[in-house]
Amino acid sequence: MYAITMREPGGPELMEWTEVPDPQAGPGEVVVDVVAAGVNRADVMQRQGNYPPPPGASDIIGLECSGRISQVGEGVVGLGIGDEVCALLSGGGYAEKVTVPARQVLPLPSGVDLTTAAGLPEVACTVWSNVVDAAGLTSGETFLVQGGSSGIGTHAIQVAKALGARVAATAGAPDRLERCRELGADIVIDYHDDVAEALLAATDGHGADVILDNMGAKGLANNVKALATDGRLMVIGLQGGVKGELNLAALLTKRASVTALGLRGRPLDGPKGKARVVAGVREQVWPMVADGRVRPVVHATVPMREAGEAHRTLEAGGVVGKLLLTI
Repeated sequence: MYAITMREPGGPELMEWTEVPDPQAGPGEVVVDVVAAGVNRADVMQRQGNYPPPPGASDIIGLECSGRISQVGEGVVGLGIGDEVCALLSGGGYAEKVTVPARQVLPLPSGVDLTTAAGLPEVACTVWSNVVDAAGLTSGETFLVQGGSSGIGTHAIQVAKALGARVAATAGAPDRLERCRELGADIVIDYHDDVAEALLAATDGHGADVILDNMGAKGLANNVKALATDGRLMVIGLQGGVKGELNLAALLTKRASVTALGLRGRPLDGPKGKARVVAGVREQVWPMVADGRVRPVVHATVPMREAGEAHRTLEAGGVVGKLLLTI
């Protein structure tokens, strides 16, 4: 098969479409012939050498894909050759074929075509595991997503709205703020402003019961300021650095919490495992997609052999939703 490979970490120009060995399905696994793969910020970090794959995972970039099953390993039930699926991956998505544990495979949501489905597994599993499972966002609460026009953000706005929450979203330009509003955000805030002050003003001083943050250190103090009493800050990215100062007195006063939950390095099994996350997405999020409450948002599709161009586009900013690589 062919896949995107790199001789060394670095810029997008180092990404090459080269021939590599075909994968094989082991026990409990399937091989998916890839039709499309999603592009994620984590892919850029891996390309730069800052986010190595977990032990045992493919060193080929790519955390989600869609396609058709071409091999079924021993012990797999409920999946067959030719099934059209999408899948959460630990790596290997930028390729013509990929091996994936069967319990990380999802059927296509009703009404979503095979290519578009490639952009759903990573965002759906990230949002569900953080916002729904860990933070327990419920109807009537206020939810803030930082970076509302991103792939994660566009999905999170819609899921939170479907759960009955009041939704606030940040973005960096008027057109992206308007897109967040179109997706269901009740409150939109330019992230160049004081986000906490703007949110507190818009919520009569209440703040956010749950915040989903992709910046890490840079936004830590402002996020804590924006939290409501009993609020939950969920950190899923470190684009703004890894070390920040945390005001524990503010947390104690608000009875608030800060949680950092990664997805890629989780084991398959266990109470926090990927199999449980995928099952939760299938049970709770897929019905939202099927009835139109949650819609995939695709910015553009790019031929997979031109993956470097997709990375340049993502790094340049202004992407709304997901970039997809197609074969």
